[in-house]
Amino acid sequence: MHALVFDLDGTLVDSVYAHVLAWQSAIEEAGLVVDGYRLHRHVGSSGNLIVRFAQRETGRDLSAEQMETIHRRHGELFRQMVPNPRPLPGAIEMFRALRAARIPHAIATASYRPLINASLDAVGVGPEAVVVEGKGELQGKPEPDLFLAARKQLGVAVAECIAVGDAVWDHVAARRAGMVSVGVLTGGYGEEELYHAGAFRVYRTIADLLQNLDELGILL
Repeated sequence: MHALVFDLDGTLVDSVYAHVLAWQSAIEEAGLVVDGYRLHRHVGSSGNLIVRFAQRETGRDLSAEQMETIHRRHGELFRQMVPNPRPLPGAIEMFRALRAARIPHAIATASYRPLINASLDAVGVGPEAVVVEGKGELQGKPEPDLFLAARKQLGVAVAECIAVGDAVWDHVAARRAGMVSVGVLTGGYGEEELYHAGAFRVYRTIADLLQNLDELGILL
């Protein structure tokens, strides 16, 4: 049976631009100025990669303490900006349908608890759900770790997993994990960008994906 592995921010909840502003503010507090549109192209990858990009963009080196502070401030600022994330179209309905049909599914995100708790609540994900977080030894996207860890917890073969994400980082990670991936346009990336990154299909929203799951061989 096929399984679906979802990204979270920008795929299931409308939080990408809040993350952009939170990263931008946290980085600026450390004395680095990076344009928001440039940061947007990296949201969805690991936080470490975002901070590395900011250093490269500005030609500045940060200490380990400064980098740790940026990560902490990003989380604080994000929670202030979006205390109650809004689910994107079809996200709640998708999980209801998958549970009802007993289709294996998981969430694999570069973010982590408690930062993602409100987002999980917004899409109706309970404690029984498989949620893989980007912390500990797992490397964030574009590394394949998160998708592979989700596959392992679901107990299905790589070939049966379909990754769903809004950012190019999701599709690069899926390709490296050996998974088919499909994209959604709710995170601000264009259709052509997602196809070039490796997406098999691109849908406007999760709602559109839900209506066309049979294209992926999933029958509800």
